[in-house]
Amino acid sequence: MASPLSNVNVVEFAGLAPVPFAGMVLADFGASVVRIDRLPGHGGISADVMGRGKKSVSINLRSKKGIELAKKLIAKADVVLDPFRPGVMESLGLSPDVIQGINPRCIFARLTGFGQTGELSRMAGHDINYIAVSGALSPLGRSGENPMAPANILGDFAGGGMLCVMGILMALLERNKSGKGQVIDSAMVDGAAYLSTFLVKMNQGGMWNNPRGTNMLDTGAHFYETYRTKDGRFMAVGAIEPQFYKALLKGLGLPVEKYANEQLDMESWEPMKRKFAEIFATKTRDEWSSIFTGTDACVTPVLEWDEAMKSKHYQDRWGVATYEQWTPPPAPILSRTPGKAAVGDPKIGGDTRAILEGMCGLDANAVDELVRQGVVGESVPSRDSKL
Repeated sequence: MASPLSNVNVVEFAGLAPVPFAGMVLADFGASVVRIDRLPGHGGISADVMGRGKKSVSINLRSKKGIELAKKLIAKADVVLDPFRPGVMESLGLSPDVIQGINPRCIFARLTGFGQTGELSRMAGHDINYIAVSGALSPLGRSGENPMAPANILGDFAGGGMLCVMGILMALLERNKSGKGQVIDSAMVDGAAYLSTFLVKMNQGGMWNNPRGTNMLDTGAHFYETYRTKDGRFMAVGAIEPQFYKALLKGLGLPVEKYANEQLDMESWEPMKRKFAEIFATKTRDEWSSIFTGTDACVTPVLEWDEAMKSKHYQDRWGVATYEQWTPPPAPILSRTPGKAAVGDPKIGGDTRAILEGMCGLDANAVDELVRQGVVGESVPSRDSKL
């Protein structure tokens, strides 16, 4: 059965995590993704740990012949992924006008931290900077402490790579009507702000305007918090609704009649948090899990990644694997055409010859000459170099 993106050809210029993630998602759901890498170094190993399902062609983009090869690949692409700061593609002679002149149906997705315009657009940054400027970092963290960045999930991958994929899919749908491609200005700062819509509207409505760490959903409330267990592990509690809170009290062995009506009394939150902490410290994480699993108390164990993939819930959905073999599976699950994660990553230039011969129409001698001139590079072929 064909994958949902099986007829979509993507050219990805190699870069840091957000664009490789976007390319990986597209590949997981069937797109043919060709990554343009620099010439291979020692071992031909890429820093892209999200290269599964991609092919690698190694091209020297500082050479005129290299740019011409890139243009030939772009001519056959539905999507081009740009990971660079604003102006870099223009400096290579691959501006939006040039790309759409080569291929009017091409969707040129430009993923940056601050966007293509604005006073910060050409400034360096990382996830923490983008979510800081977006406003999304300010509410994250505990009361009295500095704002706390949630690793680099929110900016790089949620607001960056994933929303970039959403933009690409919408542009592909629109192209079915217009027959034309377009340029996508996907900025992590914009994406992080967009993801914050609920909190912004709550704040504007006066329902989330207390200091950081003192609101209901930011660990201010005792019923939305993590607690350390007897064995030094943790349980997560999210019993917001009254009926769920009653189930939580019951599981903790507390009198429901005494405490249920005080749930939303903010004056009681800190004392109740201390009480909950004392109770959770009396049993191990597994003991608490056995008490709450299958209930509506909204209490779950905090699992490490290797524990998550070994959990019964995960194995019920995805089967059994070892952590060394495991990769988070493509989501969401489509009933007829689900995504599929390929095994292994391509080596830099591992598919150079197959791509140049299959997509650019070059013969073996021409490829040999380009290798000799340093225009392209090769390494040991990846698992399947056929196109």
